[in-house]
Amino acid sequence: MIASNRTWLGNTKPFVFFTIIMILKTYLTWISIFDGVPPWGPLLRELPFIWVLFCLIEMFSSKRKIGIYVAVNLTVTAIFFAAIMYHKYYGVIVTFHALQQVNQVTAVKNSVFSLLAPYYLLIFLDIVVLSFWLFRKKRAEKLRAFFNLKKLNKGFIAVVFAASLALCLFNVWPNRASMNEIKQAEQMGILNYETYAIVSATKQEDLVDKNQITQAKIDKIKATAPDAEVKYAGAGQGKNLIIIQMESFQNFLINLKIDGQEITPVMNSLVKDNLYFKHFYQMVGQGNTSDAEFVVNTSYYIPYNEAATQNYPDKDLPSLPKLMKSAGYDTATFHTNVVDFWNRGALYEALGFDRYYDQAFFGDEDTIFFGPSDEVLYKKTAEELGKMQDTGTPFYSHVISMTAHHPFTLPHEKDLIEMPERYQDNMVGDYIRAQNYADHALGEFIQDLKDRGIWDNSVVLIYGDHLGLPMYSLDKQGLELMKEIYGRDYGYIDMINIPLIVSIPGAEPAELDHVGGQVDILPTVANIMGLSLDQHLHFGQDILNHTYNLLPQRYYLPSGSFLNNKALFMPGIWYEDGTQYPFTEEAVSQALTTENEYNRALELLRMSDSYVQQLPDRVKDEEAAE
Repeated sequence: MIASNRTWLGNTKPFVFFTIIMILKTYLTWISIFDGVPPWGPLLRELPFIWVLFCLIEMFSSKRKIGIYVAVNLTVTAIFFAAIMYHKYYGVIVTFHALQQVNQVTAVKNSVFSLLAPYYLLIFLDIVVLSFWLFRKKRAEKLRAFFNLKKLNKGFIAVVFAASLALCLFNVWPNRASMNEIKQAEQMGILNYETYAIVSATKQEDLVDKNQITQAKIDKIKATAPDAEVKYAGAGQGKNLIIIQMESFQNFLINLKIDGQEITPVMNSLVKDNLYFKHFYQMVGQGNTSDAEFVVNTSYYIPYNEAATQNYPDKDLPSLPKLMKSAGYDTATFHTNVVDFWNRGALYEALGFDRYYDQAFFGDEDTIFFGPSDEVLYKKTAEELGKMQDTGTPFYSHVISMTAHHPFTLPHEKDLIEMPERYQDNMVGDYIRAQNYADHALGEFIQDLKDRGIWDNSVVLIYGDHLGLPMYSLDKQGLELMKEIYGRDYGYIDMINIPLIVSIPGAEPAELDHVGGQVDILPTVANIMGLSLDQHLHFGQDILNHTYNLLPQRYYLPSGSFLNNKALFMPGIWYEDGTQYPFTEEAVSQALTTENEYNRALELLRMSDSYVQQLPDRVKDEEAAE
């Protein structure tokens, strides 16, 4: 009997050994991602899936069993590591959709490394050690002898397999309808969640019939009620339109002083002298900057799981450039990165810009991160805008800044301020230093435009493209610094809050409390420029003339999240266990959001997805030439 037990234990060595290894990795992953990890939660959610894989190895492999165990271990480890790193930046759980951005990783390697805590690499330690043994013949033989590669009892494996598979289904099935992807992954287990994402992606999406999607229906769902008197209608008609997209620029930078030093004096001056929206919010996803370009120029929401440039590049998109062209405008977009990054070339063709200017135009002068600095961007853009103005044709230009990009480690020769010691050598300090430089470069651009007579003949909008400091990327020191800046804990509303400044020649300056998002820029511009939207279905609204707004959020916040004019709502597993985050602390105890708004926000997202997916494919230049 004792000998039999010893034989059984010997036969289970690989199974038991790799189970222990995966348990350790599971806890490391969960602690890095989820809050308040329950003691048995990771075991109940992840171990059944791992045992299903291990049982399959025991059933079907005899030769190279250890190599297969190591390969499965490596695959699961890679999924866990990707989940940790992705959550550190986006705050969401990575799925197979993110594989489409693998080609972007080398371009943003500095950002990736900046998020990498050294202890994360412990997740690969066993693989390094085992590989060292397996690739040396004599040591590999000793390893095989130690593990005893005889097959386990078939009955034992069958029972473990069936029980594990049943637990996997039990973890997945009750949580299928959860809107909050983080909660869904926690309830299912990360590995089950990844598998479910693959399986559910094969299902045909239930699209709303395009004939049922009308502007009247959208407006009804949004409950839009414009002010009695339409303000600024046609105020910029016939003038140039310049839209400036500021890289990673968050609203807390406005009027911020660090130990008496003004961080963004140019933006502060613009806020004082123009129309300023302080409750304005990002609406981007995986594509970040390119998603902002898409949303601003279309007034549609980003797709669920992919960057807009990957999902909609072949669509004939109704857009702001096309509206401006129909009014006799020349259109161009300026960005110092290469145009194929995030598939921008296809996006610009789909949007209908007359031309784009990318790194090929700006050259390699004063390169920082992905391309020439903001100073080079603005100098050469101003020169080009001067030429465009000389033609006598009004123009629309979209200018995309880039230097203040994550991880914000600008060369110190670009420093214009001396940061206090507590802000040195950390992400918050680097971010503020980078945005001070970006603000200075913007000021030079504005002065150049004024000297050329362009500024006074233009409507100018300036906004941040997306957040720069995700809550989940900051260490303890970073969170303490943000608490110092805000006077309270840094929160979700703060994270996605970006400024919008609108400069209209002759308009009186004002600070507006109206809530808005990037989807609202197109209809707001259309009102100012005197453009008709009768033939352009849109999901935003003119925020100069609406006080109530319903803004669905996705990707950086769980699906089902939305903003109204009082608060941000984020669902839990369901609506009922969701949380509201008021704009003001005084309103904490009040019910500021409703389930009706939650359902309407989800319907708006579904309608936008359906509408854009059913747009006709655009006729490409090479097809048109045939």
